[in-house]
Parts: sequence; structure tokens; C-alpha cells
Amino acid sequence: MSSRRDTISRLYLSSQRALRGYVRRLVPSGDTADEIVQEAYLRTFENAERLETPRAFLFTTARNLASSARRSTETRKTETLGDLESLGVESSESPEQRAEADEELRLLQQAVAQLPPQCGAVFSLRVFHSCSYKEISERLGIAPKTVENHIARALRETFVYLRRHAK
Repeated sequence: MSSRRDTISRLYLSSQRALRGYVRRLVPSGDTADEIVQEAYLRTFENAERLETPRAFLFTTARNLASSARRSTETRKTETLGDLESLGVESSESPEQRAEADEELRLLQQAVAQLPPQCGAVFSLRVFHSCSYKEISERLGIAPKTVENHIARALRETFVYLRRHAK
């Protein structure tokens, strides 16, 4: 095992309680929090050799997984309400527009998933969470110029991916 992975293992052991507490505030279930912490650690460990700031990556990954878990829970709650049309509620979007928007979001998520981990984290914070370069720099513990470079790379690579895969 590389010294980098040893460092991440020590990071996990020293941060496990804080990370679980952080995630627990984001999700309603302790079991879900435990699963998210384990998954975040696994992803950090798998990307150990490429990470500049493993702690930032670990916490960012955990936060993103928690957000996904919350969205999934909210979607299930919404789906239990049934079809809006049966309730007499009309949507301003046509089914075709909704399908197209869903497809665009799916493609964007796939494009972001293809980015290197830290680049994807920077891009996600900027695009999906509207964080400033300074906020991203502080959250991830990287230089503002590095944030700028990651954003530029992410935009280039995402554009190329979308152009290749869009219908």
C-alpha cells in the first residue's frame, strides 16, 4: 500500500467521528449516514494517488452523497403523491419538455462524472451550488488559481462530452 493511501487511512480514522456527525446532520437516518461515510472513504481511497487535498475530497464526496440520498428520498415522497394529472393539477411543461430536460440533466451528470475527482468537485460546487471561486478555494483547501484551472478544464471537457453524446 502506498504512503498516500496510508495517509488517507489515517485521515479516515482521525476524521471518522467528525465526518459521520457532519453527514448525520444532512440525512435523516443513522444507517444512511454510516453508508455514506463508508462510500465516501472508499471513493477517497480509490482516488488516493490523484488527490491534492484528500480531506476536502472526503468531505465533499460525503456531502454530495448525502445530497443525492436526500434527493432520492424526496423523489420517493413525491412519487407517492401519485400522478399530478389525476389530482387535477396541470404542469406548465409538456411531457416531451420534461423528458428532454431529464435527458439533458442525465448527460450533464455523466459528463461531470467523467472528470477527474477534484476537477468534478470544483465544477459541481460552482455549477450546482453557485459557490464563488473563493468559497471553493476555502472549502477544498486549494489555491484560487487551481479552482480557475479546474473550472476551465471542466468546461472544455464537459462541452466536448455533451457535443459527442447529445442527440
